[in-house]
Amino acid sequence: MAEINFTNSQRAEVLIQALPYIQDYSNEIVVIKYGGNAMINEELREAVMRDIVLLSLVGIKVVLVHGGGPEITELLNKVGKKSEFVNGLRVTDKETAEIAQMVLAGKINKNLVNLLQNVGGKAMGLCGIDGHIIEAKMLDEKLGYVGEITNINTQPILDVLEMGYIPVISTVGCDSEGNVYNINADTAAARIAGTLKAGGFISLTDICGILRDKNDESSLIPEICVSDAPRLMSEGVIEGGMIPKVECCIDAIRRGVKKVFIIDGRVPHSILIEMFTDAGIGTMFVGG
Repeated sequence: MAEINFTNSQRAEVLIQALPYIQDYSNEIVVIKYGGNAMINEELREAVMRDIVLLSLVGIKVVLVHGGGPEITELLNKVGKKSEFVNGLRVTDKETAEIAQMVLAGKINKNLVNLLQNVGGKAMGLCGIDGHIIEAKMLDEKLGYVGEITNINTQPILDVLEMGYIPVISTVGCDSEGNVYNINADTAAARIAGTLKAGGFISLTDICGILRDKNDESSLIPEICVSDAPRLMSEGVIEGGMIPKVECCIDAIRRGVKKVFIIDGRVPHSILIEMFTDAGIGTMFVGG
């Protein structure tokens, strides 16, 4: 990444311009859903971790929710299990659920906690099973142990925030009978944000936001009212894998989240650009 040289006065000006945004979010909870290319690319991963630590240091309570589909697929391939998907959801038998738990709650979660701590943050890893944060039931028997969320228990998350740590949550759910479920990370992050009545919910993706023309990044739609989303879906502006992501954003708004964004995780420091500048970088969803 090329180094940009700022004068001291330019640095001061950047901080002054960010001040009203920092004040607006101060002491608020912001839930960040993390995945895709921003989690795989080492340079981007470190940039995201630094952004999160900075948010935490200026008084914003960050909750990091992550998935890890590619890593689950990689381990399944190593043990000779073929991945099968239906409508974007992984068909999950008992063994696959155990592997998902191992990858999400183990390797990925602890790596992210370690990275945050290495760049000066205080982080604590959790999974949806801990304190029954994510309670779930079987979504569809054909999909196996893919979970539909029945309840979010935010108390363990609030306890970790109260102690000054950044909660890092892997999206594994459970039920009262001890079954473990693989939960879609976008869905889980939106529900957690809504239940916490978060000040913001940010979904990091592999595109720059919602494009009016999917082949033209200059056609970014900077703001979408939730009431306009069905029309954009029927027109094909929002299509394919972006539909469930947008539905999660709408769900978060309807559950009381103040500001919801889809932003490009491929851009270094996209979180800071979206939260602390006038122009922003992605698509913001608003109620109405």
